[in-house]
Amino acid sequence: MQILIFGGTTEGRLLAQALSQRGLPSTVSVATPLGAQELSGLPGVTPLVGRKTAEEMAELLQDFDRCVDATHPYAVEASQNIRTACQQAGVPLARLLRGESSHQEGHWVDSPEKAARWLAERSGNVLLAIGAKGLGAFEALDRERLYPRVLPVVESILACQAAGIPTRNIIALHGPFSRELNRAMLEQYHIRYLVTKDGGRAGGFEEKAAAAREAGAELVVIGRPPETGQTLEEILSWLAQD
Repeated sequence: MQILIFGGTTEGRLLAQALSQRGLPSTVSVATPLGAQELSGLPGVTPLVGRKTAEEMAELLQDFDRCVDATHPYAVEASQNIRTACQQAGVPLARLLRGESSHQEGHWVDSPEKAARWLAERSGNVLLAIGAKGLGAFEALDRERLYPRVLPVVESILACQAAGIPTRNIIALHGPFSRELNRAMLEQYHIRYLVTKDGGRAGGFEEKAAAAREAGAELVVIGRPPETGQTLEEILSWLAQD
């Protein structure tokens, strides 16, 4: 069976790892070289690097029997493109879900734009732990109070520069981050608000929440888009079927 996984840096890697341990080869399509690095050394795993349109995905799928969408919970457009491509190619699709957080503390909103509007009415420094793509939503805020934490890749740095973020405010690091390191950053930059997505345990949400409590910062959480799917074990069972 030929298995194609569309993955980010977490769920796709975990699924490919599990398949490799079971002796099942897979191909994992990732957007960036960083995603490919996460897969290095896994026997039977072939990474493909580069973002793809729905049409390019459908063409790629012609060589596969089953597909798994293991992209980030907030990658709504990518998931839609994958569904469209699988329908066009006639390839069965499963969605691998990431567990949500059990915490409900902080101020919850359903978009980066709403988080920005809420912060516009308040003062204090803001740590943006939402990735580089969402920075544009905060363009109306004073850039001096924004501290984006992004991956240490050229694409992320360029996004920060395009958003007008002062160089001294850019925190370019690869997670995961411990509670202690999160707290140290919040204290170092005198952060009043920590903006994050609900990345669940895999995304270090609990460590962020604990650090915010200890440092006296308030969480601003961008809730997840609604979706349905399966657990890792359920998908492994599906892929093992003839």
